[in-house]
Amino acid sequence: MRKSSHATAGLAALLLALTLGLTSCGNTIRGVGADLGNAVDATQDAGRSVANSVR
Repeated sequence: MRKSSHATAGLAALLLALTLGLTSCGNTIRGVGADLGNAVDATQDAGRSVANSVR
């Protein structure tokens, strides 16, 4: 292989690794956002249940 072929292969591997890393990071952030949203909804529902039981 020539030097330019090694450089091209290295660049392609780097771009692939960055793409996969950013994709997995985006999925994690969306997952955390969904979990936090569900926790907020559950807290609000619990608050309504307590308020309704006091009445």
